[in-house]
Amino acid sequence: MKIACLHTAESNIPIYEDAARELGLPAGALHHHVRADLLLTAERLGGLTTDITTETAHVLLHLAQEADAVVLNCSTLGPAASLAAGKSPVPVIRADDILAERAVKAGSKVIVLCTVETTIDPTTRLFEDAAKKTGADIDVRLIEGAWALFRAGEQEAYLTSIAEAVGVAHREGAKTVAFAQASMTGALRLLSGSALQPMTGPLVALEAAMTAVAAS
Repeated sequence: MKIACLHTAESNIPIYEDAARELGLPAGALHHHVRADLLLTAERLGGLTTDITTETAHVLLHLAQEADAVVLNCSTLGPAASLAAGKSPVPVIRADDILAERAVKAGSKVIVLCTVETTIDPTTRLFEDAAKKTGADIDVRLIEGAWALFRAGEQEAYLTSIAEAVGVAHREGAKTVAFAQASMTGALRLLSGSALQPMTGPLVALEAAMTAVAAS
């Protein structure tokens, strides 16, 4: 099985490799492609544009030519997955779409934590649409200042700010907390003793890809 993953940060590659090992995928099953420029352009322009969506879909379709499934691992670029899916010869998985479906299953209060401002709008639309099926109450929040820490290479401070936001969400009665970006996954180790374990995209996205390939 060959799963192609489109990332916008090199640091997300080991996160996906860890998830692959947890799922029992063999070494080399994931093939990674990084296009940091797509997210950087969206940030510079204040959000996703038609041109960025089209370019992202083009990249996904290119990756699909030599893979059994493709995973888009960027919540800001997420809508491009739908554009590519209709033309792709293999399944195209939008990581945050799968995350949203899983997060709302239990209903009740779902707090979605984001660190990138450009992902607020697409993430809110995605989770609110998913919540229509279960009646979950969606609260999408930006962790102020977190992304500046990430861009500055201050990884530990970045993860600490995320863990603190999870604590706030827990105290405010969230039944489920979801991390909108794969880059946030490392904060889980800071929450190992917490009663509330956030849901993350890499594991559920790869599970969905494996299921889609098996069914095709």
